Amino acid sequence: MRIKRLSCLSGAEAARGVAVIIDVFRAFTCAPLLIRLKARALLLEADIARCLSLSGDAVLVGERNEEPIEGFDLPNSPLLILRSDPTRFTGRTVVLRTTSGVAGALVARQKADAVLLASFINARATAAYLRACGASVVSLVAMGTHGETPAAEDERCGDYIESLLGGGSYDHIAAINEILASPSARRFYAADKPYLPAADPAICLQRDLFAHAIRAEADGDWVRAIPQPSGSGTPE
Repeated sequence: MRIKRLSCLSGAEAARGVAVIIDVFRAFTCAPLLIRLKARALLLEADIARCLSLSGDAVLVGERNEEPIEGFDLPNSPLLILRSDPTRFTGRTVVLRTTSGVAGALVARQKADAVLLASFINARATAAYLRACGASVVSLVAMGTHGETPAAEDERCGDYIESLLGGGSYDHIAAINEILASPSARRFYAADKPYLPAADPAICLQRDLFAHAIRAEADGDWVRAIPQPSGSGTPE
C-alpha cells in the first residue's frame, strides 16, 4: 500500500486511489453521529440552493465558512446535534453541507477510485476498511480550515490513520496538546458564537467511537454517505 499525504481542496483534487477525506472540526465527526442517530440517508451537497430545495422534506445541517446558513435546521456542530431531539433525525433524510469536508469529498470523487469520510471518531474503522479492500494507493487528505489552510486536527488524524496502516508511531497525547493549542481549536474557546460551542473540540477528539468506515457513493443525482460493513469492502 502506497500512502500519499495531501492537504486542503488542492489535495482533494490531487487524490488518487482510495481518497480518505479527513475533517475532524467538524464535518466528519458530525456525519457518523447523524448516522448513529438513525438518519435514513445522509446526503452530501455543496450547493446551498440545492440543499434548500429539500427543505421541509429533509433535515438540513451545515455551514458556510463556519457561519450558519439561513433556512438550515442546524449548524455543523456535534454538540448541537447531540443536544437536538434525536427523533428529528430518525428515519429521515439529512443533508450535510460544509465548506471543507463535504466540498473535499465531492471534489475527490471526480478522480479517486473511492472516497471515504474520516475523523478521529471512525479512524480505526477506516484503517480496517483500507486494509481489507486491498487498495494499492491511499490518499490521506487533511482538509484544513475552509479547505485552504492546513489544520493540526486533520493533519494529526492523518498521522493516526497512517500509523494504523503500519506507517509509524503515533502519540495521541502529544497530538491533543498540539491541536488544543492551535488556531482552529482556539476559535471555539470564547464561546461567544452559539454555532461554535466550546465543547465541540472535546467531542471531535474522541477516538474510535464509530465502528464503520463511511464511503461517499452516488445515489441518483445525489452523493450519499454510507456506512460500510466492518473490515470489508472493495474499491470500484
